[in-house]
Amino acid sequence: MIPSRFSKTLLLAAGLSLLASPAFAQSGALSAGDTAWMLTATALVLFMTIPGLALFYGGLVRSQNVLSVLMHCMAICCLVSVLWLAFVYGLSFGDGGSLNAWIGSGKLFLAGVTFDTLKGRIPESVFFMFQMTFAIITPALIVGAYAERVKFTAVVTFSAAWLVVVYAPVAHWVWGGGWLAELGALDFAGGLVVHTTAGVSAIVIAALIRTRTGFPHSVRPPHNTGMTMTGAAMLWVGWFGFNAGSALSAGGHAGMAMLVTHIAAATASIVWMAVEWIKHGRPTLIGLATGTIAGLATITPASGYVGPFGGFAMGIIAGIACYYATAFVKTRLMIDDSLDVMAVHGVGGISGTLLAAIFAAAGLGGIGLAAGRTIADQLLVQAVGVAATAIWAAIGTLVLVKIIDAWFGFTVSRDEEIEGLDIRTHGEKAYEF
Repeated sequence: MIPSRFSKTLLLAAGLSLLASPAFAQSGALSAGDTAWMLTATALVLFMTIPGLALFYGGLVRSQNVLSVLMHCMAICCLVSVLWLAFVYGLSFGDGGSLNAWIGSGKLFLAGVTFDTLKGRIPESVFFMFQMTFAIITPALIVGAYAERVKFTAVVTFSAAWLVVVYAPVAHWVWGGGWLAELGALDFAGGLVVHTTAGVSAIVIAALIRTRTGFPHSVRPPHNTGMTMTGAAMLWVGWFGFNAGSALSAGGHAGMAMLVTHIAAATASIVWMAVEWIKHGRPTLIGLATGTIAGLATITPASGYVGPFGGFAMGIIAGIACYYATAFVKTRLMIDDSLDVMAVHGVGGISGTLLAAIFAAAGLGGIGLAAGRTIADQLLVQAVGVAATAIWAAIGTLVLVKIIDAWFGFTVSRDEEIEGLDIRTHGEKAYEF
């Protein structure tokens, strides 16, 4: 059997020629090589959240809040892992019967999955773990939108509910055989499922809750630029598991995904740095590192479909689009998306999802579109996927924030914010001066 994540999407996107690739040959037999690579890729993706994202975000906040951000990422990792095992994996990848176009079911606590159960050519236990790491990092990305001012109880409650209400349905639509998979939407590694859901949810939360003290003119700068750069470097390395691992095999498909991922990240970093240098007279390490993440987010949905030229072109677009989006959100919309989740992940993921329709074309070095499908046809499908995902994420997030805020409040007091969440919420300090 062909792995469920690609059973419809890749066949519609690439045509029957994909069946000749090593990744899909002898699909009924366990592949030790593919399994070994997927075990490695799974570890790399978990490395993206803890410690990668935790350190990236931790360096960007004030010193009084660094431990709170680390706590958020670690707690979300643990919470999502348990929920994924209990029932959320089934919602995302189970057979939903008559409702399969919208949601999955079954597989509670992996019932029926044994040591020998396969998902394509890898054990289902490995597929379960790989997909779990995606479910972990997505709500953790949203932490950047409300950093430094949200109650820990709100973080935990929102993340758990959001995983069920927003993430699981969208994952099923795209990767679990749902209606977007049937439509032929291209999302190789998470432009819709991860970055669009997280980015849209982030800006909705930031718009609903109060801003940080001093926003927008007197917000203190990042307290540890070196920590942020270290986290960005870990994210870059881990992203190879994110994108190349999404091939679910060790072969040329994974190799090309890794190549375009690296090129897009490097190109976006240079472009972001150049724009910042021209506009402000100096390049910054924060800007360079943020450009890296923008490039990685943008290439993610297209990484399995485009060639080197596509990776390079999308890196240029990512560096420009995400740079200007950061200023637009904070200075034009006046929304305090603390660590630019929408501007980097949301804009990057949406841009990459749309651009996949263009650069996947064989004439531009991509894998090729389905027989009879034009770039315009595919672009329309991609736009439908973006719109549906964004609307679902926005509505789900709006409802959850309103419920939580009415229940026990979403944000801490101004006094708690000024003193810092580390000591007020967790009774700990990152630094002793």
